[in-house]
Amino acid sequence: MDSKNRTETKTLKVGDVAPDFTLKTAKGEQWHLNDFRGKKNVVLAFVPFAFSSVCSAQLPSYEAELERFHDFDTEVVSISMDSTHALNAWSQSMHTTFPLLSDFYPQGAVVDLYGVRHMAGMPERALFVIDKEGVIRYIEVQHSPGEMPDNEDLFESLRKL
Repeated sequence: MDSKNRTETKTLKVGDVAPDFTLKTAKGEQWHLNDFRGKKNVVLAFVPFAFSSVCSAQLPSYEAELERFHDFDTEVVSISMDSTHALNAWSQSMHTTFPLLSDFYPQGAVVDLYGVRHMAGMPERALFVIDKEGVIRYIEVQHSPGEMPDNEDLFESLRKL
């Protein structure tokens, strides 16, 4: 990783057990991280803002690779502090099928739990790969919200599981 990325956060590092949480999806359904323990790997993609240009390129790039993620027995979800209503409209505009999770209320509770709140208040652009046992195996945090992560780095971390 270059100097622009971190492999740990203010509170978490690779090898830690991922903190459990429950958030609402863009469709208003409950999504529980622990539901995947023992069943699937999970990629958590924290994104700063719905409808922003980089986020609106990042999430469709995951949608385009969804079968590849499934080949690695991996569930992909995004997390932002936007409302479920905004996330639902955004998901429809991008034609994404994986869950977009709202950390709207209490504002940023999961963002803070994972230690990825940008100093400007929104989530940092951050990726976490969590294995089937619930252990964090990869962390990438972008210092600049305008930079998009490389999907190949993400797939390389999944190959190692």
